[in-house]
Amino acid sequence: MSVVPDRMKKAAIIGGTAPLPKSIRVSLRKRGLASLEVAKARKAQLLIIAHPKSGNTWLKVMISRLYQLRHGFPDSQIHKTDEFTRKVPEVPRLAASNGCYSYEAAVGALLEPANRDAGMNNKAVVFLARHPCDIAVSWYHQFTKRQSKHKQELINAELAHPIDRETIGMWDFVRNSEIGLLHLIEFLNGWHRRLADHPNALVTRYEDLRGQPARTLRAVMATVDEFFSDDEIEEAVRFGSFDHLRGLESQGHFKQGGLTLRNREDPNSFKVRRAKVGGYLEDFSPQQVAELDELVAKHLTPALGYGARGAVGPLALGD
Repeated sequence: MSVVPDRMKKAAIIGGTAPLPKSIRVSLRKRGLASLEVAKARKAQLLIIAHPKSGNTWLKVMISRLYQLRHGFPDSQIHKTDEFTRKVPEVPRLAASNGCYSYEAAVGALLEPANRDAGMNNKAVVFLARHPCDIAVSWYHQFTKRQSKHKQELINAELAHPIDRETIGMWDFVRNSEIGLLHLIEFLNGWHRRLADHPNALVTRYEDLRGQPARTLRAVMATVDEFFSDDEIEEAVRFGSFDHLRGLESQGHFKQGGLTLRNREDPNSFKVRRAKVGGYLEDFSPQQVAELDELVAKHLTPALGYGARGAVGPLALGD
């Protein structure tokens, strides 16, 4: 019996509701996509939780490369959920979610400590954090230049002040919007709290992937008892390097998986945009940087190790 791929289920929900009035379209899409996301999370052997622009796609590219090497899948195909598992059942099924925006909040609800879904208790969960100021800048570019129309509509539907991506500036988005820096800090704090007592959760960071990619990739795969040779890990890291991925994206190499080319003429529209730790320091005045750093120092849990001017200290495991 043939199995309908997850990407086709999603396309059917979005396409089938496209002609409807906005209020009905948003309601039906949220309900249908939430059901799909919950099903994907429950079926997955590995669930990745990350805010957009925290390295989620990058991590999936490296994971995909491991299984491309092992099973001969084409290097233009990304294993997002079930793409490889449907062909080789031994490949762990993945799910990735922010667990926060619109329909993806349904996944977050599954992991609330007070009412955790039974199927989530022993599931491998990787929380991928990133310095919130760096997320904020990249999130601005994602939301204004790459975000799909349907997802932007769903996010805006839940905001008291919907965001016009054609007119909003970076500082206004980061400092004043409902999905700006303060929201990102709350997101990081919330997921750190949710997973504090989860028996099979790994908390890691974008900065760890940048600084120690091989070690971090091994740790992620160990959560699902998947182990690879040094050569396989090294090749996955090479394939996922910034220069290599940026080159492939600019060539239109990827046809799915979040790396499809949007606008070759606009570097800020690339999924692989800058990949820099502390990059926000280059985007704002010293006074603005000081203001953002003060918010991080005041509100973000110190357990994640983030400090002023993009500083990244040790991850306080177990806090």
